[in-house]
Formats: sequence, C-alpha cells, structure tokens
Amino acid sequence: MRGASVSLTGLEKSYGRVMAVAGVSLDIRSGEFLTLLGPSGSGKTTTLMMIAGFQTPSAGDISIDGASVVAMPPYRRNIGMVFQNYALFPHLTVCENIGFPLKQRGVPKDERARLVGEALELVHLPDYGGRYPRQLSGGQQQRVAVARAIVFKPRLLLMDEPLGALDKQLRENLQLEMRRLHAELGVTCILVTHDQDEALTMSDRIAVMNDGKVAQIGSPEDLYDRPSNRFVAGFIGQSNFLPGVVCGAENGIVVAKCEGVLVRAMTSLRPAIGTKVTLTIRPERLRFADRVVEAGPTVNRMGVIVTEAVFAGERCRYLLKADDGTSLVLKEASSAAVRRRAVGQRTAIAWSVADTILV
Repeated sequence: MRGASVSLTGLEKSYGRVMAVAGVSLDIRSGEFLTLLGPSGSGKTTTLMMIAGFQTPSAGDISIDGASVVAMPPYRRNIGMVFQNYALFPHLTVCENIGFPLKQRGVPKDERARLVGEALELVHLPDYGGRYPRQLSGGQQQRVAVARAIVFKPRLLLMDEPLGALDKQLRENLQLEMRRLHAELGVTCILVTHDQDEALTMSDRIAVMNDGKVAQIGSPEDLYDRPSNRFVAGFIGQSNFLPGVVCGAENGIVVAKCEGVLVRAMTSLRPAIGTKVTLTIRPERLRFADRVVEAGPTVNRMGVIVTEAVFAGERCRYLLKADDGTSLVLKEASSAAVRRRAVGQRTAIAWSVADTILV
C-alpha cells in the first residue's frame, strides 16, 4: 500500500477573536510518520481535526494526493482515525467493532470476515474476536481501535493522543508496535501528542507547534540536537540556557562571553558583536571536567558549585550554580565505580562546542 501525500497551505482556524491555527503550511510525504507535537492550546488537535474533516478551516487549503478536500465531507476522505478514548461500541464484539467501517462501505460478509481476521493478526489479537470491549484491557482496546482504523486499508491514518490513557510501560510497548504497523502497512500517519518521548520514538519527522504556528519541523535528531529557537529547545527534552554577549566569531563558531567565561557555540546565524544571545546545552552533554580528556578550542569549561545531588537509578542528576548565579543541570550515568559529587562542592564542568547551540 502506498501512503497518501498531504499538503497544508496557509491553514487557519479562528473562533471569534481567538486564532487556534495561524497559517500552518506543511508537506507530508507519502508513507511518512509525522507528529504534531506541542503543549495544550498550540493548535495541533485543531489542525488534525481539519485534516479529518471534522472542522472547517477559516482560511487555507488541505490537499490529499494533490486534490483539495476542504469541501469534502469526512466520510468521503477515506481516512482512518484513532482516538484517545478508543470510541469502541460497547454492545458490539471485537470483530463487529473492527468490521463496522467495512459494513458501512457495503463489503460482503465473507470479505469482511477475511479482512477483520487480517487486522486482528496485525495487532496481535487473533483470538479476541468474540470478546466485548469491557472484557479487554486498555491496551487491548486501543489495539482494536487501531485495527478498526486500518481494516478498510486507508492510505492516511490520523491519531489523536492514542496512547494518552495508558500506563507508562504499556504506552512504551505500544509505541514500538505502532512503528511496526506503520512499517508493514506503508500508510501515511499523522500523530498528535504532547508527549515528547512518544514523538521522538515514533516519528520520521516532528512539527513542533506553539501558538497556532509551526515553531520548527525536522527529524527527531534535528530537533533534539539542533533546536532553532528557545521554545523548541525547552519543550523537547530538558535544556540548560546560558545568557551571553557575542564577542567574536572564528571558523563559523560564535564566541560569547557568559559573565566572564568565553563559551563557543555552533550556529548558522551571524550575530553582530555586542548582541545579547542565549546558548543552550543538554544536561546529559555536560561532564565534570576531571572526567574529560579532551581540551582546547573544541571544549567549553566553566566553574560551578554543586547545589543539589539526586540519585535517580540509572542516572545521577546534579543542580549546579555558575559564578554568575545561572543554574545548570548535569545528568550522568550512575555507577558504583563513579564517585558522586557532594552538595557544596566547588568543581568545574566541560562540554563539547558541537553540543552548544545558539538559540
């Protein structure tokens, strides 16, 4: 099956004076798994509902495989939909729930039974066809909801927080299952979530939304390692922020003075000398300087005081304070062989210039 391509052009949705979606333009490739990620009120769910046809855009266009669908009712768009609350019919069996969209399309009974059986195999529930939703766990109900969404072989699958009601371990297992399904089916998937780990795990690309706009779009690696602005750096994962003033540039690397300490950072911008900037570093990229072998212009260093030390199983988390009062977080893998730092200890940290981004 070849997934559908989707294009959003200047998409807007307003409710009176409130602009829920403010000019979103996106091209989603055939067979791609794209996630709309953002906080509550960012416009991600409204965007998904407009693609599904459940809401009408105030302006802009939505096209699927090059044809506009703005004026097309939802049932004619041939889109699979998975909701957070499963939306299963309680009075129907699993087979009847999955077969419902086929029945609505007039598919003969024998063909329905074959397609339902295939869908149950895909979601690893081959022996559950005769059960009712109340007899299933939350994870099993969500698998049935996915089976119902794909049984009629749509080329586009929309998912609105599909794993939000599940516990952490089950959610993580189903993330991998849905990645497997996506690879097997070749369908284009658009997922809405506010869970950054879910987005990073499942997506080919992520569109981070804020205030009804796309703040940045890219692969999970791009967004995590090279955020283009402070919102993205702060929303995806945890970040440290260092305020500074540009004092020069060398070989494409900006040099900023952060309260007397020179810090080098990667950037595609060319800020003028004297410009106030913000640098960001991920906590797990920081190291205590006595554990860093490298030195020279490829490594930044800074003196700090340990103000908090927390053992969190596989990691130790340290809250540090720089000489100018800026708070920083450092995370390192815990080990019985690694000496832990004491609160109040003065030490130094070091990190790669390549891991320092100007936002």
